[in-house]
Amino acid sequence: MRTPISARSVALDLLNKVTFEDSYANLVMPNLLEEAKLNTRDSALAHELAFSTIRWQLTYDFILNEVSSRPVGEIDAVVLNALRMGSHQLLKMRIPPHAAINETVNLIRSVVGEKAVGFANGVLRRVSGKTWDQWIDIAEQKATSKTEFLSIQYSHPQWIVRALTQALTADGLADEIEHLLATNNHPAFVNLVALPGLSEVSDFDFSGAMPNRFSPYGFSIESGNPGEITEVRVGTARVQDEGSQIAALALVGFKAKERGEKWLDMCAGPGGKAALLAALADKSGATLVANEVQEHRSKLVSNALKPFHNVSVTIEDGRQIGTESPNSYDRIIVDAPCSGLGALRRRPEARWRKSSEDLKTLTQLQFELLESASKALKPGGLLLYVTCSPHLSETVAIVDKAQRTLGLKVLDLTASLNKSLMGGALPSNRKTVQLYTNRDNTDCMFMAMLTKD
Repeated sequence: MRTPISARSVALDLLNKVTFEDSYANLVMPNLLEEAKLNTRDSALAHELAFSTIRWQLTYDFILNEVSSRPVGEIDAVVLNALRMGSHQLLKMRIPPHAAINETVNLIRSVVGEKAVGFANGVLRRVSGKTWDQWIDIAEQKATSKTEFLSIQYSHPQWIVRALTQALTADGLADEIEHLLATNNHPAFVNLVALPGLSEVSDFDFSGAMPNRFSPYGFSIESGNPGEITEVRVGTARVQDEGSQIAALALVGFKAKERGEKWLDMCAGPGGKAALLAALADKSGATLVANEVQEHRSKLVSNALKPFHNVSVTIEDGRQIGTESPNSYDRIIVDAPCSGLGALRRRPEARWRKSSEDLKTLTQLQFELLESASKALKPGGLLLYVTCSPHLSETVAIVDKAQRTLGLKVLDLTASLNKSLMGGALPSNRKTVQLYTNRDNTDCMFMAMLTKD
């Protein structure tokens, strides 16, 4: 007879896949839950255990280092994942300490055997000897800088704390850093877009559906599986952050459209923005080319664009498009590969995947894509540069360089969005736009509207 799979074992399985296989938690979890056949309550527990443990990993590692007889880096990775998950149950969930310890120890026993049981039991008992607030007080005493303390308190690598602080400071919002870090540790509601011409927000009037603040096509649900929504299954609605919707709407709404325009989504995978652009292009008589360099992601784009006939999907290096098709497109969006620092609340493992050393390669790619797009753009056309990151080297630094070396001009996107979508919510002291999760309840999207003579 098969032993029933528990919520804790599913959560540990997910943590191990993230650790050993670089898996994306949000993509793997649905399959694990389906295989486990957990009920709704246990599925919710598995989700909370796994995703919150990933979010708070750095904080739990600090605490475990304080109580362990060996450094965290020397603990078996599977055991460490289980100890992190046990620490989460002890410090941030309403689970009796004896139950949290016993369940975690039994899970470790079932996975790695008796050899780690005594060690794990002792570590977890010492973790339970203090409250969360008491451990944070210890972190404050031991940290050698405010950045290090914020890193431990809110479980963000120090380089990310510095990057977010610098971005906020540039906008005169330095005092918001703790609010932003804290917001990144609260799961986002599931946000969706009703593709215009195929569905409407009013179609989704079930309990818990809430229209977006800015996007007229967006709405969110607090919980549940969006894949169970009929419109999502057939492709007339999609999961998409409101910030991404704003980017697509910014490109289309900045100036009047003419029939016969040709639009390009240079980095279209996995297809969310492309689908919204295709719907808007269909309404205005434009055609859309959705390009994606990776073949497996291009298949996702093609699937997202199935409802539309005014689109074509290409598979090529975006850096070559400008040379191959100069002065060809009326509107181009370059949603460039980036560090992903703007989506940490939705992709908790992203904060552990990148380092500051990755930025040199990323920023070079971002500029090369922008340079290609500038060549492919018709004179007087619109080029929207987008990153899901507030890091200054990926945002204003790229735009400043484009102005100096490519002859591109920055248009006032802030004024346009304040008038058309955002009702004056954006500060008017800049032309480019930086959304913030804590302020706008979107991913931290950066947008710059550019043109050339």
